[in-house]
This record gives sequence, structure tokens and C-alpha cells, in this order.
Amino acid sequence: MHLPVKRLYKFAFLLILIAASAAAGAQVYVSPYGSDVNAGTKEQPKQSLQAALRQVRELRRLKDAATSAPIHIIMQEGSYALQEPVFVRAEDAGTIQSPTYIEAALGTKVTVSGGIMITGWKKTNGSTANLTSAALSNVWEAPLPETFKGGAGFRQLWINKTKATRAKWPNGGEMERIISWNKKDESCQIPKPPVSIKDISGIEMFIHQWWEIAMLRVRQMDVAGDSAKLLFKQPESRIQSEHPWPAPWISKETGNSAFYLSNAIEFLDEPGEWYLDKINRKIYYWPRDGEDLTTARVTAPLLENLVTIQGTINQLVSHIHFKNISFEHVGWNRPSLQGHVPHQAGMPMTEAYKLRPSGTPEKPSLDNQAWITRPGAAVTASFARAISFEGCRFEHIASTGLDYHMGIKDSKVMGSLFKDIGGTAILAGSFADEGMEIHLPYNPKDERMVADSITLTNNLVTDATNEDWGSVGIGLGYTRNSTIAHNDIENVNYSGISMGWGWSAQPNVMRNNKVFANKIHHFGKQNYDCAGIYTLSAQPGSLISENYIDSIYKAPYAHLPSHWFYLYTDEGSSHITIKDNWTATQKYLQNNNGPGNQWINNGPQVNESIRLKAGLQDSYKHLLKESTYKSIELPVNSEHEELVELVVPKGKLNLAQLRSFLRENKVDPNSIYQWKNRYVIFDKVQDLSVFQGKLKKAFPDVTVRPYYDMYYQFDRSRCDNKQTAGEWEHIMLTANLVTDTKKQKEYLNYHATQFDQWPEIAKGFCNAGFQRLVMFRNGRQLMLVISIPKGKTLDELNPKTTENNPRVDEWNKLMAQYQEGIEGTKKGEVWVFLKKVSSK
Repeated sequence: MHLPVKRLYKFAFLLILIAASAAAGAQVYVSPYGSDVNAGTKEQPKQSLQAALRQVRELRRLKDAATSAPIHIIMQEGSYALQEPVFVRAEDAGTIQSPTYIEAALGTKVTVSGGIMITGWKKTNGSTANLTSAALSNVWEAPLPETFKGGAGFRQLWINKTKATRAKWPNGGEMERIISWNKKDESCQIPKPPVSIKDISGIEMFIHQWWEIAMLRVRQMDVAGDSAKLLFKQPESRIQSEHPWPAPWISKETGNSAFYLSNAIEFLDEPGEWYLDKINRKIYYWPRDGEDLTTARVTAPLLENLVTIQGTINQLVSHIHFKNISFEHVGWNRPSLQGHVPHQAGMPMTEAYKLRPSGTPEKPSLDNQAWITRPGAAVTASFARAISFEGCRFEHIASTGLDYHMGIKDSKVMGSLFKDIGGTAILAGSFADEGMEIHLPYNPKDERMVADSITLTNNLVTDATNEDWGSVGIGLGYTRNSTIAHNDIENVNYSGISMGWGWSAQPNVMRNNKVFANKIHHFGKQNYDCAGIYTLSAQPGSLISENYIDSIYKAPYAHLPSHWFYLYTDEGSSHITIKDNWTATQKYLQNNNGPGNQWINNGPQVNESIRLKAGLQDSYKHLLKESTYKSIELPVNSEHEELVELVVPKGKLNLAQLRSFLRENKVDPNSIYQWKNRYVIFDKVQDLSVFQGKLKKAFPDVTVRPYYDMYYQFDRSRCDNKQTAGEWEHIMLTANLVTDTKKQKEYLNYHATQFDQWPEIAKGFCNAGFQRLVMFRNGRQLMLVISIPKGKTLDELNPKTTENNPRVDEWNKLMAQYQEGIEGTKKGEVWVFLKKVSSK
């Protein structure tokens, strides 16, 4: 064929354009306003991510020239409301030369949502059954969308960007205490609810137990007098009563397990609460101040998963990269269908029970067995390589945010936000396969199952674990060669980072993991037995280094108020190096560890530069504008001396034996105080509950009384002159509260509000030069410890508290009605002094 020169030039130019296009790779555009029959160009975009993925899949199947270079799926601005999850399969895999990028168009906000808008709100009428009169005049209602017809409904509701609260009792953050738990008939006795409930079919009990919680569906409530007996649905009833760890907490010293009930229309009695009436297909909500339901965006989750990246063991998904995408509004309905009884880190148990007698071939001391499943996740990936999420947002999610599960290799999460997450923000690795007992070391025959070389860097985790309080900020199970570095983790209810699984020092696949330069603060908001960084099992070559850990919340219902730590190597932790971590104090726990751990230079003495460099690096600090911890109105806890009383029934305590015991347990042997047959130890201990047990074993004839409840603390931070003395002396006194329980509550409330309502008291302590004043309680008995500068006396300093300060006299007269002497005091004697026992 002969072409004119002019046409020949045009043809050559067209060939050059085609070649350049192939070299650049393909671009497939998606828009909420597009159509899936469109060509996927910028001018004619697809409407769904699924259609765009299929178009790229076809390019790869047909070996189009564009697949020799990176391919970009560009999502244009807007919200993509999914009706079903997006699946990324092995056939979608890219290559090193031609990865697939799924990204927001430059400078735009792209949201992939599993939610449905709830519209048609109006003030409820006066005939709505079982609403209180106050609620009737404030509650709004809307019809349940047809999409939810016949389904499980939903457990979350967001008003604009704020999650509402399912109607509950007690209100707000308050909880009641259970009276008892009967494992034989699987029942729980609770105080009688304040309202009569007509229909209990949807009620759930949320119970706090040690390091976890449980969500139990109530099937029967029998009210008698001032209490009610609850029975629960299966399978959670059986699991809850059979498993021993964790179990409902029963303690006279620290209080029984806390709980609340939810999901009854009678509980809808304050702003911010909502209720779903499935029978009448209505949603009820009491708006908060400033919320206008005629204009508000009210969203309920339809989906429990937005994106599943799923390869096979023989054919991986690879080289898929998500950039600057927001994943929002994801539910999790398993608790509504099967209850939720997790073992640890949010992992739901499918079966669990106590071993009688104890012991398995792998672990002779094991006293229980348990099997778990995996919680749901907004985005999950299995059998994939070179997957990444960069600059993404995971928000308003009921369970796990992002889950790198099984067979994940060389994958990353970086520069992303995880906020308003019901469970764990990021999970990675196996936590025992389905059907595998959790205490067995994980050593699969096919190592392609193992998660390897996962990198989690420069992510902000905030307001996570807000539904399952026992979940964690970041959870690594059985992984190796993985790195968690420069993340900022805050406002979580349990531990910041948990690494490991299995409770065993036996060899497993874990090794060479690195937790480096993370900033973990304002954690442990609800559950203790926690730490900034927590480990389990053997992990040869693993390193925990240069992290900054500080500011644990003072959890209001912790089972053991002092059972928290900055660093915690738990059962079987072995061959791990813990080095150069900055922590506020050296409050660490090493519980039943295996061999080979190295602890090197951890604590407040670590170089200040390490503390300053931890957390988000400069390029990612813009994420900190999403921080939430400052909105939490809870005090921050701190390590303090613990107080344990020994009551000797007859004769004298063997002080030489006690001092030897204290030395063995790294407690000051000169920290003993005495009044008659009562001896008090006042010093820092690694773990008060363990210390209590050891004391009982060493002194079987002595009553051991730990004072877990430190209900009041004054220190120099409340003074104009905040300087403290170099050395202190402790003055210790004891008295009882009166038997009247109403007066006991009044007394405790006065102390809880003293700094606000009676500021003159703290001013008096400042004037007197008191360094610190702490008060402990065990039942009715109180212990007061006043710390003063060494060389001073209480007689010398105490009068200064009342100088030009008559309110202190008023306070002392007021408190006199609440106090009386302990057993053995003289008539009219209230506070008695314990003398420090001479070391001679």
C-alpha cells in the first residue's frame, strides 16, 4: 500500500501515541455518576470499582500492551455505596512491572461505604409503646429501609460522624455490678433494672471480665425483689460459663464484674441513644444538642466487609496498591446471631472449657482449652503478596479495620488513619487456624500459609476497640520478619500492640519481628492486664526497641486497679530483645517467660531523643489532627507504691522471714509498718495480685489484705510551688468508715470531687509542705499515707494546713461523721498511727 507522505507522517505519529500509551499503562476511571457500560475513560467513567477491576482483569487476560506498565484505577470524588463486597482475586494480580493502583483522583475525597442513609425522620407520636413520657417528647423515628428486610438488622448508627449509643442501662459510661454468676445453670444475678421491660427478646448483656468483655443475648429475665436472674441464648451461654479465662470477676476487694444491658426500647431515655424496632420496622433516636435530623446524615451499616483480597495457596493476589481511599460504615452482626465471648484480642471462642485434671501432652500445666474464629473486618486479605494501603482512612467500623490474614507476604500499611474502630485497627497473621486449639504452637506443614514480611508504619490508631474493649490497637499473630514502626496508638481500651499467640515457649513460625519507635499513649481505658506492648510465645530474633510508652488511663472498672504495665512479656515469651524503650517508670511484667529474653536499658532514663523520635515521622504528622485522646475525660494512672496489710491472729510475725521474702521479691525490706497485730507493707511491687498470692503461700496463718482501691491522691503538681523534696518519709494512719452504706458513698464522693469543690484542702496540704497524700480502701478500712520531707515531723507541718484556711477545719469536722476506729482502738479513738518497724 502506498501512502502519501503527509498521511504517512500522521500514521507514524499515531503509532508513536499508541506505543507511548502502552508504555504508560492503562488508566481506568470510576465515578459515582458513571456507568458500568462506559469505556472507563475520564470522560466516560465506570460507576463501580468491581467493573473497573474486571476491565483491568480482561486487559491482563488478553495480555494487552498496556499491562507492560503500571495500571491505575482512578476513583473520582464522591461516595461509593456498596451493595456487596468488592472481591480482588488471583486473576486481578499485577506484576512488579505492572502493578495495579486503586487510588483517589488527585486532591479528592473518595469514600467506599457499606452504609445506607436513614431518611424520613419525624418526631414520634404519643402512642409509641413503652417509651417514657420524657422520651416521647424528644425521640424521633424513621422507617427501616427495605434493604434490611428479613436480615439481622444492624448494631451501629452514625449521626453525621458520631456513633450513637444503642439504648442501654445504666446511661452514659456508667455500669452496674453483677451480684453473682452460677456456672452450673449458666445464670447471672444482677440488681433489678429500674424499668419494667415488656419484651426482652432483643436484650443483650455486656459484661466486663478481666482483660476482655462478653456480649450475651438474654433469653429469660426473672425479677424477684431487688434482683433479677438472667439466662442466655446458646451458644454463648455454654461458652461463657464453661471457659475459665477470662471469667466473670467476683471480688469483695475490687468489686464484681461490671455490666450494662442494652437494646430495649425502655432504655431509650437520654440524648444520643437509639433503638431498632424490627417488628414494626422503625428506628428511634433521641437527638443530641445541635443535631437536626431533617438535615443530618444518618447512616446504618449494611455490609460487614467492603473489600476481600482473596488468592489461593497456589495462586496469590499480588501487586495491588490502594492509595488515599476511605473505607467507612461497616457493621458486624455475629454478636446478634451467636453472641460474642472472646478469649483475648477480640478473638471469639467457638468452644472452651476447663481441664479436669489439668494438662495436655504439649503443656502439662495447661488448665483449659479453647478454639476461636476470626472477627469480621472492613478489608481483609489472604494469600496475597505485595499488597499495600497508603494514605487510606478506615473509619466508623464495627469490628476489625484491616486484616492481613493467612499467607500474606511482603505487604504494607503506611500513612493511614484508623479511627472509630469497634475492634482491632490492624490484624496480621494467623491466631490459630479454624479447628486448632489456641495453646498449640503454629507450625504448618506448608509454610506458604505463614504471614511474612508485613510492614506497618506511620499509621495513626485512635478511638479503636470501642465495641470489643479487649481488642488491641495493632495485633500481630503468627508472623515473621514483620515490622511495626513509627505508629501513633492512642485512645484504646486495652493494649496498644500485641505480638504473638499460643502461650508456649515451644518453637513456632514466629521470628525476627520488630516493634520499633512507636508512640503508645492513653491506652488501657477500660481493661487491665494490659500493656503498651504485650508479647506471647517464642519469637527468636525479635526486637522491641526505642518505643515511647506513657499515660495509661485510670480504668473505672478494672478488675485489678494496678494490673497494668508499660511492657509485658507474657506466657512463653522467649528469645526477644527489649531494649532502649522510654517508659514513664519501670512498671513491667515478665510472666511465666521462656528462655533467652534480654532486657536492656528500658525506663525513664533512656535518652530523650528516643522519646522525641518515636511516633509518626514528619511527613505523616498531619494525621495528628485526627487525634481523639484529649476528648476523653478520664484521669491518667501512674505507678505508685502498693499497700498490703498482714493481720496476725496470734503471736508475733516472723519479721526476719518477712524481710527475706521481700528481698526475694525485689521489695524494700524496710517498708514495714505496724500497729498491734497488724503489719503493713508499703512499696512498689511488680504485680500486686501475684504478690498477694506469694504472701499467702509464705505465711499461711496470716490474713493477707491487699488495698487495691487507691481512691484519693494529692501531690505537688497541685501547688504553685511544684518542687518536691529529695527524700521523703511516710506517715501511715488507719481508720474505718462507718457501717452506713449511704454515708460511705457520700464520703467517697466528697473525696472524688474534693479538688473541684474544696480546693482549699489541697492549698492547705501545699502550705504544709506535704509531698503527697494517698488514701487506700479495703472494704470499710481506710489507710492514709502522708509523705513529708525527710527530717520534718507531722506535728510540725500539720498546723500549717489550717493557717488562714478555715475551710480545712470545716472539712475535718465534716469527715468526722464518716469515720470510726478499727477493731482494737480505744473508745473515741479514730485514726491510729502505724509505726515504721526498725530494721534492727
